[in-house]
Amino acid sequence: MRLLVAGSSGIDPLTELDEAALFAAYAPPSPARGHGDHVEPGWLRCNMVTSLDGAATGADGMTGSINNAADRAVFDVLRASSHAVVVGAGTIRAEGYVPLSVPATLVGLRRGRGLPDALPLVVISHRGEVPPTLRGRRDGSVLMATPENAPGLSRTRDDLGDSNVLVCGDGSLDLHALIGQLHDRGLTQLLTEGGPSLLGSFIAAGLVDELCYTVAPHLVGGEHPRTVGADGIPAALELTLLVEQDSTVMGRWSVLRQTTGD
Repeated sequence: MRLLVAGSSGIDPLTELDEAALFAAYAPPSPARGHGDHVEPGWLRCNMVTSLDGAATGADGMTGSINNAADRAVFDVLRASSHAVVVGAGTIRAEGYVPLSVPATLVGLRRGRGLPDALPLVVISHRGEVPPTLRGRRDGSVLMATPENAPGLSRTRDDLGDSNVLVCGDGSLDLHALIGQLHDRGLTQLLTEGGPSLLGSFIAAGLVDELCYTVAPHLVGGEHPRTVGADGIPAALELTLLVEQDSTVMGRWSVLRQTTGD
């Protein structure tokens, strides 16, 4: 994989990156957020793939038909760099998610950054329904975030265990409360893989720090979802890293937050 824009990675442009160098290039900043004496712990970034003409899925409605080995390498690195992965229940059902694990080749790099071996999957569900592929996981590998009035809340507590259910908000799911509860558990380096609706909501709530995008060398055509749902609001971004392999371009874009003077 070839580095095109180095940003603050400290790696020379046009360097061929091995797995360890790619892991270093995608390291989140530390401290993650803040200005002056005010520092907020944590970093939330998304990872999304899009075709060159802007489709979030291939013609079959699945992301798997537009990603490739280059995208998968970055996909694995981003997961291995995170405390937890946050995904909407609809995307989990559509893509067939199962409990997560870190590839063996990245475990040592993950430990070197002080991250635990476990990588919980946080399910976002307004109904509080556990997707079929995740039911019965009471070991903390699956967490459910849902509002208090979710019709499936009681069943989910029975299925996953009460300690693995995060009640966030009353009538609707409160994303700020979700992030706060995850931080309270020590899960501060967070990755969301969408889908578009969840990503749009995170952006609208002002919670996304960084967008990691893969632009796949495909044209899909037709009517397909974009990577950011209707709830998303305009946001200014700054390119901080760009890599390429097999005509696939992958990059990091920081969200520029507006600051106000005294």
